[in-house]
Amino acid sequence: MIAQTIQLALTPVFVLVAIGNIMNLLSTRLGRVVDRSRLLQERYATTSGTEHDEIVREIRLVDRRIHLIGRAILLMVLAALGIGIVVVLLFVEEFAAINLRPFVAAVFIAALSLLMASLLHFLRETREATAVLRIPETFLELGRKL
Repeated sequence: MIAQTIQLALTPVFVLVAIGNIMNLLSTRLGRVVDRSRLLQERYATTSGTEHDEIVREIRLVDRRIHLIGRAILLMVLAALGIGIVVVLLFVEEFAAINLRPFVAAVFIAALSLLMASLLHFLRETREATAVLRIPETFLELGRKL
């Protein structure tokens, strides 16, 4: 029976591995955005006029991106904790010989929901980042055949 429980616990463990990989990606993105925010904050006091306005616009964008990544990381951590609880409950169910399946299923569904919510925040953050990074059409020279 313990072998069956271990097999049953493998799926959530694979989800934990995926969550770990996504968390690594999110923390790397957060580090880059924070570095950019520090650079912009240094430039803030030394600019004026339209250049200053551009700095303020980018600082606002960076602030939104930091918020979205932070929220995605929070949701991802909560999802990982939920998955960990699922694994623990599977073993408790086995050793205590009590039926926890409905509770295990509910926690697993909640954890996957948190994971999906985190991925939606990540999607929003990447959309905001790419919206600003569009290359102006004048540089693309779309009217010229190459």
